[in-house]
Amino acid sequence: MSSIVRKVINTALAPKPVGPYNQAVQVGHTLYVSGVVGLDKDTGKLVAGGTVAEAKQVLKTLGHILEAAGTSYSNVVKTTVLLNDMNDFASVNEVYKEFFKEPYPARVAYQVGKLPVGASVEIEAIAIVGNLETCKM
Repeated sequence: MSSIVRKVINTALAPKPVGPYNQAVQVGHTLYVSGVVGLDKDTGKLVAGGTVAEAKQVLKTLGHILEAAGTSYSNVVKTTVLLNDMNDFASVNEVYKEFFKEPYPARVAYQVGKLPVGASVEIEAIAIVGNLETCKM
């Protein structure tokens, strides 16, 4: 039986994790990206400007992690969006559409009681590393 390799993905272009986890882990062709909050990688603090600014930073950071794994936004198949306030849903969607294009990944969004480091938004993702063909049904 052949081994399945678990590859840890970390990039200096993204903030260090705020807990005992990695930025992402790849198993086979599947990449699991940990939840990303809107931290500035140099200061380790949340970017200023509220939810929209944080969402932009989250998605930029997500892009750096995807790139470090050899993939991109277009290969993301599932995201989970965690919001401190569901009233921010529409504004986060506007930012999200700047980074993700049709066909959008599957997604779920939740309002949560509290996010790490006082963040307003956190996004995790599952992506495919390698060639991904889209077939609409």
